[in-house]
Amino acid sequence: MIEDLPALVAAAVSAVATAATTDELRTLEQTHLGKEAAVLQARKQLGDLPKEDRKDAGRAINEAREQIEAAVEQRRTELASSERAAQFDSERLDLSEVVVGERPVGHRHIVTQAWEELEDVFIGMGFRVAEGPQVETDWHNFDALNIPPGHPARDGFDTIYVDHGESGSTLLRTHTSPVQIRTMLAQEPPIHVIAPGRVFRRDTADATHMPVFHQIEGLVIDRNISLADLAGTIEAFTTAYFGSGFSSRLRPNHFPFTEPSAEFDIQRPDGSWLELGGCGMVHPHVLRAGGVDPEEWSAFAFGFGIDRLALMKFGVDDLRELFTNDIRFLSQF
Repeated sequence: MIEDLPALVAAAVSAVATAATTDELRTLEQTHLGKEAAVLQARKQLGDLPKEDRKDAGRAINEAREQIEAAVEQRRTELASSERAAQFDSERLDLSEVVVGERPVGHRHIVTQAWEELEDVFIGMGFRVAEGPQVETDWHNFDALNIPPGHPARDGFDTIYVDHGESGSTLLRTHTSPVQIRTMLAQEPPIHVIAPGRVFRRDTADATHMPVFHQIEGLVIDRNISLADLAGTIEAFTTAYFGSGFSSRLRPNHFPFTEPSAEFDIQRPDGSWLELGGCGMVHPHVLRAGGVDPEEWSAFAFGFGIDRLALMKFGVDDLRELFTNDIRFLSQF
């Protein structure tokens, strides 16, 4: 039987190469490498050989076994790959939506439309666009904006903190105001920027709230800036964005980062008023945190939600509709 090893190996390798399934391969492996396999049975003949021939014969038997094992392993890898590909193909799901009739032409999302229109309006008014990271430090998001320790906005029930650095030192930004600080630290006044972007809070999704939404803020730093300049800017924006039939007003309010502070409303052509956002003269503490001397420079800031503006502009009642990605809804705008 030892003389027949080359033929036995050739037959085993050939059979293994034609195995169509892993179950068939498992059977062939038992046949050619199991306890009763011919290659292993050849070991029983070693005792009948002269002592000087046993070493070479044993080596030949081991090499034969290793060749068959290598063929089995190679075929097992090939079958596993092909069977996995077949499984993927059989379980593949087509998640694309089928639209009957003429293929529609895609367009920008309703929020993107509002975002880009706002940028166009403010750029036309002399602003430039500034950006900042969505993962922020506690200092940029709170401390530099005059929001004291213990303020409700810093609570874990409102803010999403991330596991980085010291506990409570890093978070998903809750507003785009940190961009104002980063802009002040990066350049010298005068500054005229807007900062649109995505923000995050621990809000439960409902008709008027989402845990992820979009804001746009404006910052103007120059000499002799006053509340009248802020009111004029808000009025100019209202007319440019909504149309000549709209106007604006300021109502006293309080924010840690501005003093004095106000809410600004827009009046529709029918005479009704709608609150849009917050604004005010930038607090001296905030200017100092940004490296700006409040004795030389003054500033105002304002901000509001892009998503809410999109709801108003397009007449949508539920904020959640903006994020469901229902093509029947999105195709209307």
